[in-house]
Amino acid sequence: MMAKDYYKILGVDRNASQEEIKRAFRKLARKYHPDIAGKESEEKFKEINEAFQVLGDPQKRAQYDKFGAESFRPEDFTDFRSFNFDDLFRDFGFGDIFDVFSNRGKSGPRPGSDLRYDIEISLEQAFSGLTTKIEIEVNSICKECKGTGAKNGKMKTCPNCNGTGQIKRIQRSPFGQSIFITTCEKCKGSGRIISEKCEVCNGTGRVKKKKNIEVKIPKGIEDGAYLRIAGQGEPGYNGGAPGDLYVVVHIRPHEIFERRGNNLFCNVKIPLLKAILGGEIKVKTIDGYAKIKLPKGTQSHTIFRLKSQGMPDLHTGRRGDQLVKVIVEIPKKLNKEQEELLRKMFEKEDTTTTKGFFNRMRRFVY
Repeated sequence: MMAKDYYKILGVDRNASQEEIKRAFRKLARKYHPDIAGKESEEKFKEINEAFQVLGDPQKRAQYDKFGAESFRPEDFTDFRSFNFDDLFRDFGFGDIFDVFSNRGKSGPRPGSDLRYDIEISLEQAFSGLTTKIEIEVNSICKECKGTGAKNGKMKTCPNCNGTGQIKRIQRSPFGQSIFITTCEKCKGSGRIISEKCEVCNGTGRVKKKKNIEVKIPKGIEDGAYLRIAGQGEPGYNGGAPGDLYVVVHIRPHEIFERRGNNLFCNVKIPLLKAILGGEIKVKTIDGYAKIKLPKGTQSHTIFRLKSQGMPDLHTGRRGDQLVKVIVEIPKKLNKEQEELLRKMFEKEDTTTTKGFFNRMRRFVY
């Protein structure tokens, strides 16, 4: 299944501004809303709504850009049936009459930002799994002001909106009056403002803090895989839940093995004599050694399979195989005695079709 491209769904560039994303969504939402286009457009509208819920939220958008659509769960999205036309018009800066009697304009709880940490491990560690501690830096809530950004935590009522978090305008027309409601720019919808900045956090409500986190890396993890540690991101705002920590695992290249899925590949050099006469060789495995029996006349680049000597599967624990390619080493220099010996071996018999070649080799060697 191909990963969802939310930018493509909304028809916007990856560098599009939030305003461009909103405009694209409004246009598509009005076109494909089931109340207009019919029930056959439900899936299309659901897809558009999901894309906007991610790209329209700067924090979710950053998570999507880093980890893709797979990092979201179905429960992270609001069902499209809860979406109505009032939401469309409200996005233009208009409210409905019921906003007058509600607190919709006030800034509610917001989740904290997700964090990313990259860790590098060896292939052996990926094979056996490990538990390690990492140190991350987070923007923690300032203890001095309790995250308000105000000195001693003291806030005052916003004079612009009188603490409502909303600015209401009434417009009269021949058809009656309309009420337009926008979020107060001065207090950002909270209804309160800082009278004096906290000296510890300089009014941000956040201070840099380092903390150690224990990370359990499972056996068989692959290069580029990430682990989601819930609640270990940055703290939320206004009582919102903390973000998550994503640990991205990178596996260092190995000097012997190349990993392909759960199988391991390696090359082993063998002497010419061993290739001709056959015999046993000892090869390195990821967790020890194994023996391979070479038949007589083993050709260079022949591949031997060692069953269940590869990497463990991340989900089942079942190990893959190790595939060993033998490379026959041909002597680069021979002395006169060695050259004469080889000539005598090959001059009388066709070594490719008779058993006499191997017997002759044994007579010369032993």
